[in-house]
Amino acid sequence: MDAAPFDPPLEAFPEDFTSVLCVVAHPDDIEYGTAAAVAKWTEAGTTVTYFLLTRGEAGIDTMAPDEAARVREAEERASAAVVGVTEVDFGNHHDGVVQYGLDLRRDIAREIRRRRPDVVVTGDYGDRFVAGMLNQADHRAVGLATVDAVADAGNRWIFPELVDEGFEPWSVKVLAFSGTSRPTHYVDVSDRVAVAVASLEEHTAYNSALPDDFPKPDQLVPMILEMGAKAAQVEGVTHALVLDVVNRR
Repeated sequence: MDAAPFDPPLEAFPEDFTSVLCVVAHPDDIEYGTAAAVAKWTEAGTTVTYFLLTRGEAGIDTMAPDEAARVREAEERASAAVVGVTEVDFGNHHDGVVQYGLDLRRDIAREIRRRRPDVVVTGDYGDRFVAGMLNQADHRAVGLATVDAVADAGNRWIFPELVDEGFEPWSVKVLAFSGTSRPTHYVDVSDRVAVAVASLEEHTAYNSALPDDFPKPDQLVPMILEMGAKAAQVEGVTHALVLDVVNRR
């Protein structure tokens, strides 16, 4: 699962921002690496908020969806608090069957207009992650919808009902994708690995339900961030979150 080097080396992710919105499908999606960068940003005084389109209610085979939704929402809030995030919001889409479409775009655009972030971070919407691993359907739907919602959020005449709700248009400066096989930038998180592991460890019920041979948080998070450092090719960077930055204004 080694990351291939990129030529030229990746650029450092810009630091001239004060607010970030992370948009993902499920509880724990942010914790597979992105939380390390979140910890760095919040420690620097950046406001970071989370928007999850589902509550992960279909994610635990031995737990009924209503119960799983309550448990996983609580775990996500606890996980976010570890890296300095206090504002965590959830949509009402259904785990496992999130559908790309106008409803999804509108919900994400509304959250962008409400939070008014400089930076939006979401997951890659390709059919494969890094190292060829298959990407899950909800991830693909939410990632693609976020691309369109960033544009929607800045256009008064797309979803004009949002203006009626009190949400004026907002233009995002940077859109970035995690979990990408085509990174352009990196965030040096060499000293944030432990806090990122602790954030993922808050998903106790979900982690306990994973197969016995699935890597534990203290194995998986460092592995992901070490792969990022290999892609970054920067001396002294041992762990990195890599991102595909596709919209820099």
